[in-house]
This record gives sequence, C-alpha cells and structure tokens, in this order.
Amino acid sequence: MASLRPVQGLGCDAAVGSLVPSGSREFKLCSKHTEGKRPLYAISFNFIDARYYDVFATAGGNRVTTYRGLPDGNLAVLQAYIDADDAQSFYTLSWASDLRSTPLLVAAGTNMVIRVINCATGKLFKSFIGHGGSINEIRTQPLNPSLFISASKDESVRLWNVHTGICILIFAGGGGHRHDVLSVDFHPSDVHRIASCGMDNTVKIWSMKEFSPYVKKSFTWTDLPSKFPTKVVQFPLMTCVVHSNYVDCTRWLGDFILSKSVENEIVLWEPKTKEQGHGEGDSIDVLQKYPVPDCDIWFIKFSCDFHFNQLAIGNREGKIYVWDVQTCPPELITMLSSPQCKITIRQTAVSFDGSTFVACSKDGSIYRWDEVEHEAAKN
Repeated sequence: MASLRPVQGLGCDAAVGSLVPSGSREFKLCSKHTEGKRPLYAISFNFIDARYYDVFATAGGNRVTTYRGLPDGNLAVLQAYIDADDAQSFYTLSWASDLRSTPLLVAAGTNMVIRVINCATGKLFKSFIGHGGSINEIRTQPLNPSLFISASKDESVRLWNVHTGICILIFAGGGGHRHDVLSVDFHPSDVHRIASCGMDNTVKIWSMKEFSPYVKKSFTWTDLPSKFPTKVVQFPLMTCVVHSNYVDCTRWLGDFILSKSVENEIVLWEPKTKEQGHGEGDSIDVLQKYPVPDCDIWFIKFSCDFHFNQLAIGNREGKIYVWDVQTCPPELITMLSSPQCKITIRQTAVSFDGSTFVACSKDGSIYRWDEVEHEAAKN
C-alpha cells in the first residue's frame, strides 16, 4: 500500500490556482428560497435523465424536496417528501432510476435507513436497512443508475441495487476505513472502481472487478434480499494520505481524483497503483491545488457540471468559488457572493451545461445563480 503520509508528488510542485478571478464569465443571483429553519446538507441536479436536466433536489431535516429551475430565474417546487421519522436529518441524496427508467431519489442521514423515493408519485418506494451508523453520502453509478453506493459512520461503504433492494458488497474490514466514511464516488468510466474517504484522513481506492458476477446476479435475484450472498471487500487497491485531517469530499476527474479536507483547498492528484505498472509500490502525484478561503470546517462538499469543466464550492462565509478544473494552473472563474448570504454553504450543484449554480445553506435557504449573457454574445 502507499505510504501513510502526505506525498507532494513525484519531483514536481503542484500548480496552485490564483484567487484573483479571471472574470471570463459573469453570474448573478436570481433567486433565494428558504425551505425552513433546519439546515440543508445536500443539493443535486438530475444528470440521470435528459428529460429532467433542469430539475434538482434538496435534503435537510426529515424532508426531501424537488424543484425545477424556471427560465425567468425563479424556482418552482415540484414535490416534497416528508419522512415519517420526525427526528431524521437527511445528510445526502442522489438521483437514480430502476430498470423501467422511473426517476428515483435515494436519500439517507441520521437514522441509518436509506429511503428510495419514486419521483413520479412522490411516494416512498423502498427502504434499505443495513448500516450501523448515520449515512453521510450516497452516489449513483452513472453508467448503471440502478446501482448506488453509501458511505457511513459505521466505517463501511455498501453497494446496493435500487431495483431489487439487495446489498451486493460491503467495503470494510482488514484494509478498510478506521473512522467515519464521509464521501464516496464511482469512477466515471471504470465500472469496477470506486473511491472513498473519511475521518481517518485517508482516501481509499477499491476494485469490485472480481465480484462482478454478484453485481450481475443482483438484477435477477428473486428470493428475499436478505438471502442474497452479500460479499465483503476487505482490502482496497490503494490507501492514500493526501491530507492531514478529515477528508469529507472526493470525486473522480477521469483517472485523477479531486479531494477536500478542512485545509482551505481542494487537491487534484493521480493515484498510481501497482497494477498500472508504476514501479514496486503504490504512489500518488499531487498535480494541482484549488484554494478555498474560510473552508476550514468539515462537511462542505463541492460539485461539478456534467462534463467536469467547472467546480463550485461554498465556504462558511456564504461565498461560492467557481474553478475551471481543466486549466493548468487552475483558473478561478469567479467568486459569487451576496449580502443575502452570509452563512455556511454546505453543498453546491452545477447544472448540466454549467450555466446555473444552486447552493444550500445552514439556515435552510437555497440560492440560484445564473450566467449573465454578455452583450457581445447577443450580437
């Protein structure tokens, strides 16, 4: 495994982005909507179904709400699911679909139960039980949206089939996380690979390739889900320490990884595992750093547009930093701020084409920013 200490790269310093905005694009605050007094922890556009690219959902308290972004800059409430558990606090949600392409929302939080909501009816579709602690993040497999993974306080990651209700794999044990798992993500093109991170300061890269027959079997299983031969994956391909504190958000960028701690920056790095033929031991190469001032508290999560061109992240002062993730050194496109927003932004979401940003905050508010069409472009 990789050495359990921060690694600065293989002979080259990381390229650090400047905090001076390029001004290449301009955005304006179009609307603010407050759901209630409970914090909103999650917000996400629907990239699963092209019919609903203008639809996003939020999660906080015992409520999951879906919205449509209207052409005039306002928001229209489509549905609100209220969980039967009044004490529930949803921390995460992800869009998914069953084999009939029904739009689904998968949400979870403090009460350890994963709720699957049918967005066609607004009703609860299924509940999944298995985790032994609160659930901090859920992510859907983009190439097969009937599969999702969950990251939990119980130090495990689980792979589920939303169509059959089966827990297929549990990533935990000998080489697993040693504290709460805070974030997890599927590789965008390698269906067998995931990354997870957490309070043990590590990012772990896992492979499920040898268990692919069980993934396939989960779609045709007709017996009770509890009787499925769930497998435990005890050892990751690689354990990396890029940060010196909690790692609360990780996303694949191709074969590279973006990860964030409480160190006022996001880091882009490349994992180099043995199976890739990079020498005797695993290593990492830190490539770029994206500074984010006043982002020194945990559970602030960043997001990207569908094509991974832009990255948006909030901070504890209510500001949103928008980075171009495809440039070297990184380019800060803009910094969004408003007198109306002076409180912690927990999560952002970027629309499919990158023209709209939405953000959810600690005070239960949603903010929508739209790109300003320049006069030159009109002409």
